[in-house]
Amino acid sequence: MTNEVTKDMSIGQVLNMHRGTARILMEFGMHCLGCPHAIAESLEDACAAHGTNADELVAQLNEFLAEAE
Repeated sequence: MTNEVTKDMSIGQVLNMHRGTARILMEFGMHCLGCPHAIAESLEDACAAHGTNADELVAQLNEFLAEAE
């Protein structure tokens, strides 16, 4: 599995990379991390639905993962 988050990944894929990403996802308004959309929907689609910036989310997630290594 890759160590870099991309906008086409699902919330579930990101959570599987590191559970600590949940805090960042929730800060971006994605509070239902276990719902069916978390598995099927891309980060880009989720950000569009929640009115948040996908590029900023991906940047913060990748920064967190780089620091967590």
